[in-house]
Amino acid sequence: MTLTENKPAIGQASGKGEVVVSVRGLTKVFKDFWNRPKARAVDNVDFDVRRGEVFGLLGPNGSGKSTTVKLILGLLYPTKGHLEVFGHSPRHVATKSRIGYLPEESYLYRYLNSRETLDFFGNLFHLSRNDRDNRAEQLLEMVGLSQTRMRAVGEFSKGMQRRIGLAQALINDPDLVILDEPTSGLDPIGCREVKDLIVALARRGKTVILSSHLLADVEDVCDRVVIYYGGRIQAAGTLKELLATPDVVRITTPALPRETMERVLEIIRCDVAKDKVRIDTPTQNLESYFLDVVQKARQAAAATSGAMSGAQVAAYLRGEGEAKPAPEKILERLTLPQAASAAPRSAPQPAETVDQTKLAALVKSAEPAPTSEPAPAAETPVADLSKADEKLSSLLNKPK
Repeated sequence: MTLTENKPAIGQASGKGEVVVSVRGLTKVFKDFWNRPKARAVDNVDFDVRRGEVFGLLGPNGSGKSTTVKLILGLLYPTKGHLEVFGHSPRHVATKSRIGYLPEESYLYRYLNSRETLDFFGNLFHLSRNDRDNRAEQLLEMVGLSQTRMRAVGEFSKGMQRRIGLAQALINDPDLVILDEPTSGLDPIGCREVKDLIVALARRGKTVILSSHLLADVEDVCDRVVIYYGGRIQAAGTLKELLATPDVVRITTPALPRETMERVLEIIRCDVAKDKVRIDTPTQNLESYFLDVVQKARQAAAATSGAMSGAQVAAYLRGEGEAKPAPEKILERLTLPQAASAAPRSAPQPAETVDQTKLAALVKSAEPAPTSEPAPAAETPVADLSKADEKLSSLLNKPK
């Protein structure tokens, strides 16, 4: 049961912390071939993004969100204004290594598989081989692609490409994560997992900038938002400040007996007009209901060749350190050069023993039969390779 009554509410001020992204008077004007202004994509924008915050950029298509993201990344130069990331220019090379970016469209090499894709991006950040391997395994498990690691990403659906794109954005364990429409093309399960990941990153102290036009996604995870329209910020603040209805209070209780309900309503109606009191039954949202149905049905589900529900957030993203290296494979150990050199010099190699035995047998079969009893096979010398070579040469050169 929910009772709603008119009453003022108090807004909540935004928290304070280290400023990660500082934007002042940011403006970007695109020009045509003749250097004439064509479109003012971002127009005199001001905002700050703080450490550990999930900051949302909202707005309809073409409102300037993606242009702002590219300016923060240093991919575009501002027409005017001031922009700093970690206290440096966005074009500062060392600063870029602290940023993870998922673009609106996943730019992937279509002939690489999932594992090779993550290895490629990890190598761009100069990660060691062990770190690349360990993080790739954790990320593929996290985004639900561990069963498709050997498939070329060009064969992936859009949702699977978004999953591998999210994994590459986190391969360097970034301090600032910029996600441009991260849930585009994902099923409801994938959307929920991405939002859980964003919350986990923020709890660890990482900063997340989320650009989206899907309001439900932003509402679930963002601390503060700015709403763009026509390149300008039309509204900004915390979600509680922007979404609260200041003159309404909601009281939620378990189901009450009819007599108790009548007493409660009688008390409320003494101060509030009858037409302003509403009674209804709370409902869960469709996403929660959908996930609950899928969870119950998953026990009987068959295996899939596509994306699966991901596991928990990767260990290194939770700050638990790198995973232990995988056990060394026996074939790799046997093929190392030092494995052969570690054996005693006097011990014959298996391949040589076989060749010598065959050679000795060939020589013995070509010799005339001896008059005396032949020696047992176990006593036949096979280690003297030089004598066997001489006998074989003499037999081959004998005139017919």
